[in-house]
Amino acid sequence: MQQELLSLLAAQKGHFKLESGHHGNLWLELDPLFLRPDHLRQFVVELAHGLSKHNIEAICGPLVGGAFLAQMIASVLGVEFYYTERFIPPEHDAMYPAKYRIPKALRNRVHGKDIAIVDDVINAGSAVRGTWAELRACGANPVVIGALLVLGDSGSSFFTDQNLPLERIAYLPNDLWAPSECPLCASEIPLEDAAQVSAA
Repeated sequence: MQQELLSLLAAQKGHFKLESGHHGNLWLELDPLFLRPDHLRQFVVELAHGLSKHNIEAICGPLVGGAFLAQMIASVLGVEFYYTERFIPPEHDAMYPAKYRIPKALRNRVHGKDIAIVDDVINAGSAVRGTWAELRACGANPVVIGALLVLGDSGSSFFTDQNLPLERIAYLPNDLWAPSECPLCASEIPLEDAAQVSAA
C-alpha cells in the first residue's frame, strides 16, 4: 500500500525552505493528490480504520490538503469535520511562524470533544502543531494524529512528547535542518522557490 500511495506523489530534490522555517532537500507537490478522490479512497478507508480505534468524535485538518483528507475521513466514520486556517502573525519567531485557527463560528463546537488531527503529509509538522495548539486553546481534546505520509522523525517526535499516537499509511526517511545548521547553505547551494518548482 505504501508504494501505491507514493506513486501518486510528485517529488523534487533541491534546497527548500519549509513552512516551519527548516531547510530540507525534498519537496512534494501535494495539490494533484486530490484531483481524483476515488484514487485516494483505499488510503482514506485504511487511515479511518486506524483512527477509529481511538474513539474520536470529530476530525480536524489544516487547510488545504489536511482539511480535504479530514472531510473524507469524517464521511467514512460518520463524525464531525472541522478545519483550521493558516495565518502569519505580524511578529513571529523564525521557526514555526505559521499559526492556525478554527473559524469563529466553529470554535465553541469543538469544546470538550475527542478529536483526531490529520494532514496529508507530516514533515516538520508545522500545520499539525498549529492545529493542535488551536484545538487545545478551544478546549478540545486531541487524542490522535493521522497522516497519509510521514517524512522523517522531526514532526512525529513532537507528538510522541505529547503522548499522542500517530496513525499513518506510509513513511519515508527525510532530513531537515535549522537554517544555521543546513549543509546545503554551508555548501552555498541557493534556496529554490517552491512555487517555481510546483509550476515546473
